[in-house]
Amino acid sequence: MADNNERFILTYKQGVATRTEILVDKLTGVNYLFRVENGYAGGLTPLLDKDGKPVITPMPNA
Repeated sequence: MADNNERFILTYKQGVATRTEILVDKLTGVNYLFRVENGYAGGLTPLLDKDGKPVITPMPNA
């Protein structure tokens, strides 16, 4: 499924036409929230913790 050379890892997916996904940047560990509404409109933003700082997933070999 995922190529080892791809920069982002899909860690969460919910929905079909209206979809919410969480992607993790393999280089930085930063988590991003991606939202698509009915396949036509969408947005991408860093996922933030309660203090407003980016959620970071520790990445081995990063």
